[in-house]
Amino acid sequence: MAEAVEKIKLLKSSADLSAATYQIHDESHTIGNSLRWMLMKNPKVEFCGYSVPHPSENVINVRIQMYDNASSIDALISALEELDKVCEAVEDGYLASLREDKFERWVERT
Repeated sequence: MAEAVEKIKLLKSSADLSAATYQIHDESHTIGNSLRWMLMKNPKVEFCGYSVPHPSENVINVRIQMYDNASSIDALISALEELDKVCEAVEDGYLASLREDKFERWVERT
């Protein structure tokens, strides 16, 4: 049986977690760029970047640096919650559009 892998792992940080690098397992540029965008909307975030270490590795690394010794873990959790809300709003809008049958249909010609 395969060993369970933590979804988010702290790689390295300052003692107060105001600067830290997190590794997120089983994710790619899709969540990396969206998460970076959401983190940078937080005025307490000084810097945020992400990288995909290698295409054969199924992880991304997210670096967060905060102003005034604020906690990067709090910023990460908050950004993930906000990103979840955005995804739910998009899904709700999409499903409502499908239910209302208000979308353009394309017929493929052969």
